[in-house]
Amino acid sequence: MNIPRIMIVAGEASGDKYGAWLAAEIRQRIPVAQFFGMGGDLMRGEGVETLVNADDMAVFGLVEIIAHAGTIRRAYGLLKKQFLLRRPDLLILIDYQEFNQLLAAAAKKAGIKVLFYISPQVWAWRPGRVKKMARIVDQMAVLFPFEVPLYEKAGVPVTFVGHPLLDIVHPAMTRDEAFIRLGVDPSRPIVGLFPGSRRSELKYLFRTILDSARLLKGQYPDLQFVLPLAPSFKRDDLAAAIQAAGLEVTIVQGGTYDAMQLCHAAITVSGTVTLELALMTVPMVIIYRVSPVTYAIGRRLVKIDHAGICNIVAGERVVKELIQDDAKPAAIAAEIAHILDDASYRSLICEKLAGVRAKLGRGGCSARLAEVVVTMLESGVTT
Repeated sequence: MNIPRIMIVAGEASGDKYGAWLAAEIRQRIPVAQFFGMGGDLMRGEGVETLVNADDMAVFGLVEIIAHAGTIRRAYGLLKKQFLLRRPDLLILIDYQEFNQLLAAAAKKAGIKVLFYISPQVWAWRPGRVKKMARIVDQMAVLFPFEVPLYEKAGVPVTFVGHPLLDIVHPAMTRDEAFIRLGVDPSRPIVGLFPGSRRSELKYLFRTILDSARLLKGQYPDLQFVLPLAPSFKRDDLAAAIQAAGLEVTIVQGGTYDAMQLCHAAITVSGTVTLELALMTVPMVIIYRVSPVTYAIGRRLVKIDHAGICNIVAGERVVKELIQDDAKPAAIAAEIAHILDDASYRSLICEKLAGVRAKLGRGGCSARLAEVVVTMLESGVTT
């Protein structure tokens, strides 16, 4: 095999993480592989030339996307220009659905083969997109086994690779070590605060999270708070708001799972983090809020009963979801109080969260996906 040129495009923190793991696995198999595309610090750390910084693309919701339309349009134009100039042997698109589907269509038209990793949630909304994916990708790699028949029925080559979180969601240190390292008191209860990785999530939800924490602190004076910082944020992005709320919060940079293992409960935005917390068996309340326009449109399109990924995988409402107008500090604090005070309630949640891991299959996702990449490169499907 000649030196393969692989373009990887990931648009936010979770995609940057998955792209970095994938690049590392590919390089183990093809040491000379060259990578370029869109990503963040983690992908850059694995030697991916990032033409666009994924942190600049981490927005969510229709109104928020419109507000950042210029940045998104420029990123699309640059990436399209680069894959037309460099002619990668394979374009790997990770999540970031609408943007990456546009890139997939343009690449397919240009004769560049496309591997799409992490399926659009066609089982949640706009099921007609399965037919669209059949036209614009050469291979789908999906995280959940129930997605396979949806694509097979539409004639889309599909591989179930499992979920990458199964390989990495575990603490690096013992609980005793984590208490010492983070400087928290093992004799006092701990609530984790997870405001997400997008600036739009901070805009709509961080104040609510802090107000909820303040209510809880009034009810439980011994309560401690930890906040694992998303790679897309710096400490200063959150410190001023925390100080203004009059709270003492331990901000954790790195060691997210070390912090999670200490949490008796968590307040979290909807997203990948709910699955991480589930895999760490941490009871939580999921909150979600976007602009009123985005929410009104979403309500008409969404076809599932749950917003949290952990609940979707479980197939039931394992943890409470407080969506849009229901995401009020009093309601959030009340649910956390229920978890802290009712041992049987907490135990039932933990038992059901433990079942989520079993439904995700086995580890080794990034390694299996790397084998799909190698097969595509070696079989001559690229141009």
